[in-house]
Amino acid sequence: MTEERITRVETPEGNTHVRTEVIRDAEPARSGGGMATALIVLVAVAVLIGAFVLMQGQDAEIAKDNAVAGAADSVGNAAESIGNAADQAAEKIAN
Repeated sequence: MTEERITRVETPEGNTHVRTEVIRDAEPARSGGGMATALIVLVAVAVLIGAFVLMQGQDAEIAKDNAVAGAADSVGNAAESIGNAADQAAEKIAN
């Protein structure tokens, strides 16, 4: 909003002085053009991608651990089968 003020001053000698002032309100502050919002969205997307990659890595680690446990179980079963076969062979030889 703009306001104009006119001031008239008369001196005792009869002279008139006129003073005009134009007063303008400060213009509203301009925003960053959405730059801050874009930066926040970009950081959020980066965090989500990082979390997804970490979760995938963790799932792969769990799958690897499960595979090792399954292999160890298979080795244990094979050893038990060999032990049973050895016992049966010893019984046949003893008879």
